[in-house]
Amino acid sequence: MSGRLLTAFWVHTPHPFLIRFSENFGIRYYGLAYLAGFVAAGWLLHRYHQAGRSTLDTTAIFDLMTCLITGVVVGGRLGYFLLYKAEEFLKDPLVLFRVWEGGMASHGGFAGVVIAMWWFTRKRDMSFRQVADLVVTVAPLGILFGRLANFINGELWGKSGTVPWAIIFSQTGGGPMPRHPSQLYEALLEGLVLFIYLQMRFWKSTVAEKQPGRLAGEFLIAYALARVIGELFREPDAGLILGLSRGTFYSLFMFAGGITLIAYASGRKSQRKA
Repeated sequence: MSGRLLTAFWVHTPHPFLIRFSENFGIRYYGLAYLAGFVAAGWLLHRYHQAGRSTLDTTAIFDLMTCLITGVVVGGRLGYFLLYKAEEFLKDPLVLFRVWEGGMASHGGFAGVVIAMWWFTRKRDMSFRQVADLVVTVAPLGILFGRLANFINGELWGKSGTVPWAIIFSQTGGGPMPRHPSQLYEALLEGLVLFIYLQMRFWKSTVAEKQPGRLAGEFLIAYALARVIGELFREPDAGLILGLSRGTFYSLFMFAGGITLIAYASGRKSQRKA
């Protein structure tokens, strides 16, 4: 690609810190993204209770959010090394605690959330599927903010391309070629579009009451499809598995889980009618 053509594309400048106190310490946009996602989720869950669409009161929401935060952070961090950087983790297990070096995996975060919800519902003797339906309607906001933070940091960039909106990520390892801003594609599909869809399903239908678990299943399927589409434009950040990027490969299990949840929810509804 000629130098003249390259000058037509925007060169991304990473800004990982909102406020920086030292080389590795400060208020990071990535941390703010997590905070915004959790605050928004807590507010929406409170709104559901006020509207009579949820039995989770303020105390229960606080306890649930504490469990979810723990699940996301621990699951995301462990998942990153187990799913993407296993060799690095085995050589230096302490890398797990060097959080300033980055490294979170969305699929690991999902696994952590499932375990956290299981623990929460078990302790409170609540329906896991009903709580899962509530959680998945707010989860895409956290994904949206997280992907925007990925873009601000200049990480997880896309494959090379010459679309008018392509960006050069040379300052964060992307080389001199323009690339798809796949972080923004994923923010749109996995975050905004999925959030709007699930909010419409939650408020405009009775599926959450009549088929507990179905919304959670729809989320898993929709996220898996959105992630697979995003992976078409994203540069793989680890080795392939069976010719597929790891993001695509792990999403297949989420898709299968979503099908299973929907089938189970539909079966339970049929039993009640019978």
